[in-house]
Amino acid sequence: MSQSTAPTGSDVLPALLTEYADIERALADPAIHTDQAKARRLGRRYAELGAVVEAARALEAAKGDLSAARELAEDPSFAAEAGQLEAQVGELETRLVTLLLPTDPNDVKDVILEVKAGEGGEESALFAGDLLRMYLRYAERHGWRAEVLEATESDLGGYKDVAVAIKARSHDSEGIWARLKYEGGVHRVQRVPVTESQGRIHTSAAGVLVLPEAEDVDVTIDQNDLRIDVYRSSGPGGQSVNTTDSAVRITHLPSGIVVSCQNEKSQLQNREQAMRILRARLLAAAQEQADTAANDARRSQIRTVDRSERVRTYNFAENRISDHRVGYKAYNLDQVLDGDLDAVIDALRAADTAALLSGGIP
Repeated sequence: MSQSTAPTGSDVLPALLTEYADIERALADPAIHTDQAKARRLGRRYAELGAVVEAARALEAAKGDLSAARELAEDPSFAAEAGQLEAQVGELETRLVTLLLPTDPNDVKDVILEVKAGEGGEESALFAGDLLRMYLRYAERHGWRAEVLEATESDLGGYKDVAVAIKARSHDSEGIWARLKYEGGVHRVQRVPVTESQGRIHTSAAGVLVLPEAEDVDVTIDQNDLRIDVYRSSGPGGQSVNTTDSAVRITHLPSGIVVSCQNEKSQLQNREQAMRILRARLLAAAQEQADTAANDARRSQIRTVDRSERVRTYNFAENRISDHRVGYKAYNLDQVLDGDLDAVIDALRAADTAALLSGGIP
């Protein structure tokens, strides 16, 4: 007999199956699609619940097959089948339990990802550019759309800071936040900088901040709480690139958050981009206050770009990438920088799931 005693979420599962059926009926109604935002939210939730429904149905079918095989267990062929089905039932129970673990409500969201140069001067800015390209290529591999919202370039072609919005192209059961939320923190690089004439290896750092992109329904902003300043945009080294006051700086007075955008040619476009970033930062701040018990390895984001507060190291001499949170190490840095990030992110997600299954705080 199967020895698995893992709970299958009997108290939660019926409600989820009912919710899935209700959403399925709602999405079949053409009227729901007149509200694109609502249809998108329902579509994402439907896809998310689909994995639970599939696992539940597979488990029910396997249990039925196991019951039938046990009734015929006197036949050696059915006895062998019963043993295989017991193992299958155990695997399906474990999968369903994993799917029913508490989920991050932001997992289905798109993200705004910011990279900021830190210690290391021009080399840090060049490394920030490497990280940006890595994330853009990773997005391309997954079929996501990436849009640079704001960027301040350095004199050698790196980035002092850059913000990019990354969006899914369809209602995937797994949103972008579910994978990229683990990227927040200080990323350290060890290599010979292009500015180094003696061939010595230097260590510098760049910070990555990942925010779930907020929709209008997530964050309410009182326009009276905003101070909006306009000014002329400038390029690397402070050179003027625009003769009109198209750049926008928005200050959210209650929180003190300041967002500037100058990439677009029109003041209106820059204001819209700045508001997107502001909404995401306000949502992240509100959730951080509401979730103070969360584990630092998962929840904390970059505070200071200090080389000692690293989450990951990129060692060019050894072609090695090391994630210090889970002890991950691989010697394929060139591939990772080309967007092959899945292995390291999967290791972080597996540690997260293991902590939840053991009753720890992820």
